[in-house]
Amino acid sequence: MYGLADCNNFFVSCERVFNPGLEGRPVIVLSNNDGCVIARSNEAKALGIKMGQPFYQIREQARRNGVTVFSANNTLYGDMSARVMATLRRLAPEIEVYSIDEAFLNLQGLDLATLADQGREMARVARRNTGIPVSIGIAPTKTLAKVAAGLCKQYPKLRNSCFMHRPEDIRKVLATYPIDKIWGVGRRYARMLQAAGIRTALDFTQAPPEWVQSRMSVIGLRTWKELQGTPAIGFEQMQQNKQSICTSRTFARTISDFDELHKAVAMYTSLCAAKLRKQGSLCGAVQVFIVTNRHRIDQPQYYDTHIELLPVATDSTLMLVEQAVRALQKVFVAGYPYKRAGVVLLDIQSKAAVQTYLFDSVDRGKHARLMETLDGINASYGRGTLVVASQGFTPVGANRNHLSKQYTTRWEDIITVKV
Repeated sequence: MYGLADCNNFFVSCERVFNPGLEGRPVIVLSNNDGCVIARSNEAKALGIKMGQPFYQIREQARRNGVTVFSANNTLYGDMSARVMATLRRLAPEIEVYSIDEAFLNLQGLDLATLADQGREMARVARRNTGIPVSIGIAPTKTLAKVAAGLCKQYPKLRNSCFMHRPEDIRKVLATYPIDKIWGVGRRYARMLQAAGIRTALDFTQAPPEWVQSRMSVIGLRTWKELQGTPAIGFEQMQQNKQSICTSRTFARTISDFDELHKAVAMYTSLCAAKLRKQGSLCGAVQVFIVTNRHRIDQPQYYDTHIELLPVATDSTLMLVEQAVRALQKVFVAGYPYKRAGVVLLDIQSKAAVQTYLFDSVDRGKHARLMETLDGINASYGRGTLVVASQGFTPVGANRNHLSKQYTTRWEDIITVKV
């Protein structure tokens, strides 16, 4: 059996942990630069606020209905996610972290007669330890576990745990489950299946496997098997290394000055390099892109990107920033109001398989020791304590007008309890 632990309205729940007065009230969390809605409480959903809706469209509606608005507090959410995952690791034999608010659980070998109760206990302990409400779906496959976790949110009487294993129960659920809600069925496939008369997950399971594979390749066939109750998607206890690492931001205001873009690109490269070292990899190419505001049709439009190749793959922030700035110099054109920039690390490879360069004059051992020191200081005193000079100490401006405190990671923001 597999389980899926899904944190309910995760970003909103994180805010409510430190502000219990928000329970029962409509709350939303906004994306970068306070642009779009990326999380909603059930009360906000009831008001008709949609996921991904631009905030300017609902600003007045939010004010009229007393909606509490938060800017995305990624530092807080990341730390709370780590706490939830640490709790789940103590409760399940194995877990596979799927996203910031979801983790698959390997429950093979556990007593089927007690799985429903064990699921409720996991949800109870996770809530007690972290304050985050968690739904636990348990089923014979990962895909069915995702369905079961969704049922927990629809039916409170399940008490945060749904054990869906009897064939007749699975069939009943799939008969009304929309095909476009199935994990692994994207918009394009959903449109194709609906055009073929397949509206529900049960309809999909009744399609011939040869037809499914011809239309959706082996990936679609795996989903078909999973809905049939046959495990076809493996369990990975360790998170897989990323094949590319990207950091990009939309600026609070347009930027036309090269030096400001230089600082932004250097900062994004530093963030990417830290992620690269964390997964123990090296990269052999750096891509930089810059783009104007496509929504401002009254302004001149421009987009360009360039990739710089490295003779020897590296994880050194200094060397990667140097290549990123070189790429920026090749795409920057003066006179345009740039709204967004980004850095992508490509050709990611294992440290154990790096191809060296015969005429390499770089002291890579020195760079490795320097990066170890940089990461150690930032881990101890907070990200951004030690940076490369080219990125500066003042972050590129962003609209975060509704930002909450970093309650769990910053001494100054720790809650004071008066007794």
